Amino acid sequence: MRRLRALLALPALLLPLALHAATWTVHPGQSIQPVLDRAAAGDVVEIERGFYAGQLLISKPLTLRGLQRPTVSGGQQGDTIRIAAPDVTLEGLIVRDSGDSLLKQNAGIYVAPGSHRAAVLRCDLVYNLFGLWIEKADGVRVEHNLIVGKRDYASSQRGNGVQLYNTTGAQIVGNHISFVRDALYVDVSHHAVFRANRLHHSRYGTHYMNSYHNLWEDNDSYRNRGGLALMEVRDQIVRNNRAWGNTDHGIMLRTLQDSVIENNVVAGNARGFFIYDVEYAQLKGNLVVDNQVGVHLSAGSTRNRVEGNDFVGNREQVRYVGAKDEIWGAQSGNHWSNYLGWDRDGDGLGDVRYEANDLVDRLVWRHPAARLLLASPAVQALRLVGQQFPLLRVPGVVDPKPRMHPAHPNWNEWNGKQSPLEP
Repeated sequence: MRRLRALLALPALLLPLALHAATWTVHPGQSIQPVLDRAAAGDVVEIERGFYAGQLLISKPLTLRGLQRPTVSGGQQGDTIRIAAPDVTLEGLIVRDSGDSLLKQNAGIYVAPGSHRAAVLRCDLVYNLFGLWIEKADGVRVEHNLIVGKRDYASSQRGNGVQLYNTTGAQIVGNHISFVRDALYVDVSHHAVFRANRLHHSRYGTHYMNSYHNLWEDNDSYRNRGGLALMEVRDQIVRNNRAWGNTDHGIMLRTLQDSVIENNVVAGNARGFFIYDVEYAQLKGNLVVDNQVGVHLSAGSTRNRVEGNDFVGNREQVRYVGAKDEIWGAQSGNHWSNYLGWDRDGDGLGDVRYEANDLVDRLVWRHPAARLLLASPAVQALRLVGQQFPLLRVPGVVDPKPRMHPAHPNWNEWNGKQSPLEP
């Protein structure tokens, strides 16, 4: 009963705060910073459409809202907007022209340590070194923003689109990020959600390290050097993403444990998956199509469950570096478009196991013209000879239950996605 009375009294306690909150309006030709300085915690500062020069510091909880998308320009000096208080919201602004110092981490919007629950919503961040730099701030929301870097700079001289360092509980949703160094750079940041972002024409769509318990879902990474790079991480869920047309890898998994990688499309990359030092992961339901190398697997990546994936039309299905066979598909199998076995009992699974890196694969790598003979009885006989005489074979990925048909009937829609240009 005492708790109920306290809850009923809460609106009455909050009411005076709501009644005292004010809305301030900044007109073209006026300066924004003096209004921010006069506003009280909880107030709303609205900026009418126009061009406003000068850097801004927000040092109290308030909302800075653009009316018809006004422009705030930092004049290529320092940070255009620096948030130095919790519970600050920015929305509907064009924020541009930060400084150029990588050492000082100049950003369009810099969220300083302790600025918890900051929200950046529906803003355009253009021609900044870093779009957003977020450091030691928890519960941050970055949603539905357009972020375009200094595209006339060399990739190594740009900053990142969104940089997260030492954060918890971030929500990075629905952003469109391009022409930066790395679209999303994530370090020591946990329990975050990255959903429905479009990341392209950068070094990495996502460069992600030393972070745990995060969700990557429904993101598009394309026309980058690398799509999604997850390094030194564990307890990730990576599902329903699309990584295509990247000039190196689609999805890199490096030193990763206890994670689920499922239902992703990886198409038209130089290497679809690059898997290095990965253990206790589940890769299931992914479509790996039309890559130069479907999967590059090395460095003791073992004890993983790889089931129900489709490997279709990759020039080289698996490039494997290891001392012993790696078994994939032991429970339900994967589909391999270059499998030449048969299914006499009609159960949808091949009667002969699939072997990547077998004698025929190595012959085709050395002599590409031999592809014309892959369906011939002589080549099938050569595969069988390689299986019967172990001295002729090298260790590789072995699938004992290869599926005869792909689980993705629309796989052909992902053909021809290779990137023609370096980012």
